[in-house]
Amino acid sequence: MPILNDITLGQYYPAESSIHQLDPRTKLLVTFICMTIMLIIGHPFALLVLSLGLYAIIKSSNIPPAFVLRNLKPFLWLFVLTILIHIIFSEDPQSLNGDHTPLYVIRQGLFRGITYSLRLCLLILFAAILTLTTSPIEITDALEKLLTPMKKIGLPVHDVTMMITLSLRFIPTLILEADKLRKAQISRGMKFKGNLMKRVHSIIPLLLPLFMSVFRRADELAMAMDARCYTGGEERTRFKQLEFKSSDYIVISSAVALLLIAVLIRFFNIV
Repeated sequence: MPILNDITLGQYYPAESSIHQLDPRTKLLVTFICMTIMLIIGHPFALLVLSLGLYAIIKSSNIPPAFVLRNLKPFLWLFVLTILIHIIFSEDPQSLNGDHTPLYVIRQGLFRGITYSLRLCLLILFAAILTLTTSPIEITDALEKLLTPMKKIGLPVHDVTMMITLSLRFIPTLILEADKLRKAQISRGMKFKGNLMKRVHSIIPLLLPLFMSVFRRADELAMAMDARCYTGGEERTRFKQLEFKSSDYIVISSAVALLLIAVLIRFFNIV
């Protein structure tokens, strides 16, 4: 589908850059820390700093900014809905006493709606830049390394990380499959235009063949892994061993410092 084709989540963009060369564990940790900062602080200045940092990361990754920003297009309706909800349901206690006019309340709701939408934008873009600069196998190895302590409580770390990675890996494949099914339905006279209800009704015929395709691919993948005697866990070796470099320590230390600053700002209510 045209909108789904804009989603690059799960795709890997090969390039020679300092971001690609970072340890995948570093990129996972920094992404998690940045997302945590966005949840802790919603002040526009803090979001502006994160936006500038994200822009620097994109430029350093040698990935076209337009290619990364494509991920926001399918979520434009969500941003508009977020802003409208804050405008409509915004309420200021002082406005009930006549201290603030309705226009002031609407303006405050608009401001909060834009702020929350910007936070959603940053969350989506940070997730996108992680998958674009990190191959699926690197994400698997990094997750398994980071979740190793969870083995002590009986968590099947390798199985969990494998499922997460396969889910990310097959997002682009399923999007391509949905686009093929849509074109096949159009060739048979199906129309995907009209009002919202007509578009939703026209998508229903795509769901059954898409689910069948998902189950077929899952079955083929399971048979392929079984034919190659795939076994996970402790006995599985890795072709590439993960190792932190000086640049990884610098990046992680900087991210942790920003997180501590964000916590202190939140705790002391500085902004």
